[in-house]
Amino acid sequence: VFSGSKHTPYQGQRTAEGFVDAGIKAAKEKAYENLGKKSGGSSDKSDVITLTDSNFKELVLDSEDLWLVEFYAPWCGHCKNLEPHWAKAATELKGKVKVGALDATVHQAMASRYQVQGYPTIKLFNAGKKTSDSVEDYNGGRTSSDIVAYALEKLAENIAPPEIIQVVNEETLKVCSEKPLCVVSILPHILDCNAACRNDYISILARLGDKYKNKMWGWVWTEAGAQPALEEALELGGFGYPAMAVVNAKKLKFSTLRGSFSETGINEFLRDLSFGRGQTAPGKVRKCQRSVPQSPGTGRTVNCLPKRILTSPMWTWRRTNYK
Repeated sequence: VFSGSKHTPYQGQRTAEGFVDAGIKAAKEKAYENLGKKSGGSSDKSDVITLTDSNFKELVLDSEDLWLVEFYAPWCGHCKNLEPHWAKAATELKGKVKVGALDATVHQAMASRYQVQGYPTIKLFNAGKKTSDSVEDYNGGRTSSDIVAYALEKLAENIAPPEIIQVVNEETLKVCSEKPLCVVSILPHILDCNAACRNDYISILARLGDKYKNKMWGWVWTEAGAQPALEEALELGGFGYPAMAVVNAKKLKFSTLRGSFSETGINEFLRDLSFGRGQTAPGKVRKCQRSVPQSPGTGRTVNCLPKRILTSPMWTWRRTNYK
């Protein structure tokens, strides 16, 4: 099969249908390679990334991301059975783990390099710098749930704990729109809770951030009264401080902590949200005048949300189950 400047031996069925399938497959691979398009088989909307001999180094080996790569053959029955599970896993892992697929009958250089002898062969490339020691064979189950569970377990082993970020300007608050969930804490004013007291609260958040690090959530905090629009939008402060809300920008929902602001209380709250057992509340927001951002530690911060977040519907949600 000749494709571009390369040719590879044909290893499919010796039938007219087999030859046609191989030709179409080669043409699609070349088109995807030229466009840098994602593909997982029959669906153009798949989150599986098409890998080739020419883009493997750039996309996988030179990246800091954790990758799961399937080496497959188009005629392989087991590969066809795996395809929908592989695509579903890619969607569930999107934003956390990269999921790719390489046709080993066409792109034989990479298949040979990683000693692929059967199909499908799945290999994990750990996060960070890629070496021969960072590649692992996956020998687990072939359902999407098996694949996702394995990937998240490996991700937790590699990922660093999240930073607990103080909201001081628009950039620091953007983490709420870039993560699956964002944990927003309002801590007591420094006059009501001295430095040691505040550090104790931040330490609690840091420990829980480490515990839930594989969730890839964002974690932010601000001082009571410093961000009134944020407090009003999430209906925080009415029960005193400290207070907490968890925001899901994609699903346009949020949920507030009604229990104790303790390691145990917050853990139960976050655990319930993880299993969809929390409740959301309606949010309100008003536009405000932006103050000049100050550096951390000055005691002064901006007093409004980014315009992009202010004008979005995420602060006017209906009361509904958090799922």
